[in-house]
Amino acid sequence: MNTTSKIALVTGATRGIGLHTVRQLAEAGVHTLLAGRNRAKAVEAALQLQGEGLPVEAIELDVTDAASIAAAAQEVEKRHGRLDILVNNAGIVVDEFGKKVSEQTLDAWRSTFETNLFGVISVTQAFLPLLHRSPSGRIVNVSSVLGSIALHNDPTSPIYDFKIPAYNVSKTALNAWTIQLAYELRDSAIKVNTIHPGYVKTDMNAGEGELEVADGARTSVAMALIADDGPNASFTHAGQVLPW
Repeated sequence: MNTTSKIALVTGATRGIGLHTVRQLAEAGVHTLLAGRNRAKAVEAALQLQGEGLPVEAIELDVTDAASIAAAAQEVEKRHGRLDILVNNAGIVVDEFGKKVSEQTLDAWRSTFETNLFGVISVTQAFLPLLHRSPSGRIVNVSSVLGSIALHNDPTSPIYDFKIPAYNVSKTALNAWTIQLAYELRDSAIKVNTIHPGYVKTDMNAGEGELEVADGARTSVAMALIADDGPNASFTHAGQVLPW
């Protein structure tokens, strides 16, 4: 994929995997919009990358706020007229560790789905008209291997006992949404894929991951830059297909 003059937007990008995704896309020559719900933090992060000579700009976008999403889409249309790459990276974990699946509060389920699923749907719907203006649009949904039903139902799987219910099920739903959207767009120039970044050392898991954050961003970046003969409706990590 020729990255010259490509325009990308990454949600949840003021820190962690999102910030490194922005960095790596910009290093590849993509003009990248660093989106965060806090404008000041987004601007601060973007200025730091700009100071390194990278083509990055800040944009305010709260994936749980319809007005914020609409304003961001209007801003991108005004500034650039199209969008080539959308990386739906924003996500949360609010499950109470130590509690059983049946003991997680309904509020935890609702808030998790609000960000991890409905936020992705809302952002995608808002930016889809701009992605259709791209000659080779790409949508990357950041999921998790913890969304794999097959692995959760396999006692020999390394994640079999790793039940974070609201988070896990929200990622399962995100995978299903990816397949549905990819089907809709199968005859268009837009490719839709979902990825597992790996078990990454982030604030979300108190730094207990196995991969450095920069490594966790690589799969998102690779899928954002796939060629026109690349995959559609896939679930991958580091080039490996994962079970749904």
